Amino acid sequence: MEDLPKDKKIILFDGVCNLCDQSVQVIIKNDKKDIFRFVALQSELGEKIINHIKIDRSKTDSIILYDPNVAYYYKSEAAFKIASQMGKLYPIVSCFRVLPTSITDFVYDYIAKNRYKWYGKKDQCMIPTKETLDKFL
Repeated sequence: MEDLPKDKKIILFDGVCNLCDQSVQVIIKNDKKDIFRFVALQSELGEKIINHIKIDRSKTDSIILYDPNVAYYYKSEAAFKIASQMGKLYPIVSCFRVLPTSITDFVYDYIAKNRYKWYGKKDQCMIPTKETLDKFL
């Protein structure tokens, strides 16, 4: 995984999920410090990263935050870590970290389980625009 940027945090996301797509757009818009890069879970690189960090795909299918050579996070912990790096009021979401992970992951799993029903699904992964192309690996 030597071809991954070492100074960026990588968000692996469900590339066919409309909720995930909108979340990626919000993160890009608010990533003023240029911290994040994005990879669809369904992509070849997404699969390579998942295999490299040896994550059990049954644990998550919607978001993984990978900080190369440091750690990886998934479910609510990934969401909290991402929100804490964004501007505006997004870091306030981190106040929910005081709740037990079992509770925050339960809420996360409930939303993730219903995301296609509530927000819909695409036939293929999103295609970055010319303006956001450099944010995707």
